[in-house]
Amino acid sequence: MGFLKSISISIFIFSLVSLFFHYTGAATFEIRNNCPFTVWAAAVPGGGMQLNSGQTWTINPGAGTKGARIWARTGCNFDGSGRGKCQTGDCNGLLQCQAYGAPPNTLAEYALNQFSNLDFFDISLVDGFNVPMDFSPTGGCARGIRCTADINGQCPNELKAPDGCNNPCTVYKTNEYCCNSGDCVPTNYSKFFKDRCPDAYSYPKDDQTSTFTCPGGTNYRVVFCP
Repeated sequence: MGFLKSISISIFIFSLVSLFFHYTGAATFEIRNNCPFTVWAAAVPGGGMQLNSGQTWTINPGAGTKGARIWARTGCNFDGSGRGKCQTGDCNGLLQCQAYGAPPNTLAEYALNQFSNLDFFDISLVDGFNVPMDFSPTGGCARGIRCTADINGQCPNELKAPDGCNNPCTVYKTNEYCCNSGDCVPTNYSKFFKDRCPDAYSYPKDDQTSTFTCPGGTNYRVVFCP
């Protein structure tokens, strides 16, 4: 009986330890709409949610989640089954996103519990811009990112889109702007975005000044129109 009891205790302790690491490794993301208009928040993983001005939505991606995105969709119209269309950020016509959104859309990107158990996060304008954004930790890490310039109002004519400002890759589809070969440098267009939002990705190779880290287990807040 003592042997079986020892095994039961060991299993119990292992379960507690596993539970501890599960919950300390995961993160909570509070997504808030401070815009004076309705947006349809989107997250992969996570789905989607209509947010009227002042409303929030919370998602809880699992530990180790990577390649993740949060963004705002604008000008949306969905039917009762959750199918429809958005002017910016549309994800295959679904309210509950299962894939990345269509440009132009300001992106909050993240990967949890990566190298040295660090979270990596950024704001990216590589898919263009639709709404201002703040992406910040809510505790355990001081450094946040924001992009609040009037990019839509100052957008070059050739990049303008309804409710947004396209990145040049979307418009011209050339290697110079899309970095398809992995070999590209800043351009006048990428500098337009970088000058206005220095902490945000302005083109695909803009890693050095645009990627930020926090310890694994940090919680975050994404605010549209901060």
